[in-house]
Amino acid sequence: MLDILQYPFMQRAIIAGVVLAGLLAWLGVFVIMRKMSFFSDGIAHASLAGIAVGVLASFHPLTTAVLFSIVFSLAIYFLEKKTNLSSDAIIGMLFTSGMALGVVLISFKSGYQPDLVSFLFGNILAIKPLDLVVITVLSALIVVFLFYNHKNITLMALDADTAYLDGVRVNPLQITFYIILAVSVVLGLKILGIVLVSALLIIPASTAKLVSRSFKGLILKSIIISEIVVLVGIALSYYLDSPTGPMIVLVGTAVFFAVFSYKQLLSVVK
Repeated sequence: MLDILQYPFMQRAIIAGVVLAGLLAWLGVFVIMRKMSFFSDGIAHASLAGIAVGVLASFHPLTTAVLFSIVFSLAIYFLEKKTNLSSDAIIGMLFTSGMALGVVLISFKSGYQPDLVSFLFGNILAIKPLDLVVITVLSALIVVFLFYNHKNITLMALDADTAYLDGVRVNPLQITFYIILAVSVVLGLKILGIVLVSALLIIPASTAKLVSRSFKGLILKSIIISEIVVLVGIALSYYLDSPTGPMIVLVGTAVFFAVFSYKQLLSVVK
């Protein structure tokens, strides 16, 4: 790994990977508890509209994608509350609309767009200094929020009615959680792209759930697994000269099935 660190683009990739691995793994625990995998996937796809606006305006695409993700997350929340439509229907409608808007806007921009391609398919090695600043600052703010509201978010994830009776302001907290989840998903686009970003939310948390007996243990193990998966994925992609995002996902999937097989073997032996 030492020769990797001599390149500035690899330094930025590793820092961004470590930061986002921990953040997405922590949020991923709540995602699998609340069965919000489709939400994260929908936000990732809908953010294409924000990316396209950034590309067209020659502005920082990650910033515009974050702003659009917040708008989409709020739209999902209020449509859930004000209509009798299911969450799946609302998310499906908005994320396809966001993608459609993004495709239409992109059609107005001629020529090859490297920023757009990196967001679509992920390219952690293309992270720029400004991207790293945005990722680090926003991730730090979200971690601080999660730390100070961990108990209330956990209670809301387990049972919203119980949380309300316990004095938790469920609606504002749920809105805030939707926003930070949407922002975190968009921050992860540079690593895995629109197609694969939800994997870093789901795979580490799902793997940790196989071997955890407490909620704190679930979060801690999810973060550890996520960090290992990202670092190994980056290293393998460097030495094998392969795409980083897909390699991270494949490493995560391999770890999941290795842990699953180990658990099955233990149950047979016992």
